[in-house]
Amino acid sequence: MKKIAVFASGTGSNFEAICNRLSLENWDAEIALVVSDKPNAKVLEKAEKAGVPTYAFQPKSFAGKEEFETAILEQLKLRQVEWIILAGYMRLIGSTLLRAYPQRIVNIHPSLLPAFPGKDAIGQALTQGVKVTGITVHYVDEGMDTGPIIAQRALPIQEGETREQLENKMHKLEHELYPEVIKKLLQQN
Repeated sequence: MKKIAVFASGTGSNFEAICNRLSLENWDAEIALVVSDKPNAKVLEKAEKAGVPTYAFQPKSFAGKEEFETAILEQLKLRQVEWIILAGYMRLIGSTLLRAYPQRIVNIHPSLLPAFPGKDAIGQALTQGVKVTGITVHYVDEGMDTGPIIAQRALPIQEGETREQLENKMHKLEHELYPEVIKKLLQQN
């Protein structure tokens, strides 16, 4: 059975979507750990409710990124994690984890990369007045949303659509595509 870790900083809606698909389908995989850089993140409550172990840390309590990534790596090794799934994890992954998990760290981003990398991609799309946005699942490298693209889905922006409406549509699309892509990656590797 393949073991994955989900990294998240917020509410954990993508974590929930992945959990739901895992429970409905046979992926021959399990979520072995949820990691968060925010000890009060809602995703931790959701993980505990689902019976998934958690590891939360305060980045400021470490000397630097290498130190907290080393602590995370110890937790991942302890649970024999093979894949890292970023689901709203708001930190760049550093060299410690990238070296330990080459081409085994995946992220989802709310734009059609390479357009609008980084924070507030939805706001950037609305400000620029683009007619189509979407989501991208990609491998993680040392850059910000620059890794090789695995899958994308486009989403038209309707005239007069509010940010909240667009965010809701994006989340729905993420919750469909991300579990689908993760399942395929696990089956292929």
